[in-house]
Amino acid sequence: MRRSLLITITLLLISIHCFAQEDIPFPFQGGSKVMMQFFKDSVTVSQHIKLSKASGTVVFKFSADEHGDVKNLVIYYADDAVLASPLIDAMKKTAHKWIIPDKEKLHDFIIPFLIRFKATENDNIETTTAMHNFEVKRKPIVARDQIPLNQATLLPAVTISYDAGK
Repeated sequence: MRRSLLITITLLLISIHCFAQEDIPFPFQGGSKVMMQFFKDSVTVSQHIKLSKASGTVVFKFSADEHGDVKNLVIYYADDAVLASPLIDAMKKTAHKWIIPDKEKLHDFIIPFLIRFKATENDNIETTTAMHNFEVKRKPIVARDQIPLNQATLLPAVTISYDAGK
C-alpha cells in the first residue's frame, strides 16, 4: 500500500513537470481562412505569367517578429523566378499580421504557394504550347545550402488560381 502510494505520488509529480504541446492560435491574424483570402486578394498575377500559362510551386521560409513583421524572407524553392515575384510583393503586405508564440522574439514559418491557371473548355493548342514552353524554359530556384529550420511552423498551402485569358 505504502509502495503504491509512493509510486503514485512520484508519477503525479513527474506528470506535473510534463506539459503537452502549447496550444497557440493560428499565426495569421483572423485565422487560416483570412490568410488564404488575404493572399488571393493581394497577389497580382503579371501579364507575363498569364500569357505563358505559368504554373508551379513556391516555398518560402521567413521569420516573424513580436510585432508581426516579416523578417528574413528566403525562397526555399520556386519553379521559376517569375512565379516568386508577385508572392514576394504579397508577403511584404503582411506587416503586423503574424502572431508568434509568447516569450519568442522571432518565430520561423514555412509557407508553400501553388500558382495555377483556371483551365477552361476553350483551351486549345495555343494554351498547350504556352504551357509546354514555360515548362521547358523555366529555371527553378533551389536552396543550395542548408537552411536551418529550428522550430519552424509549416503553414497550409495557399493556392492562387488565375484566369488564363488575355
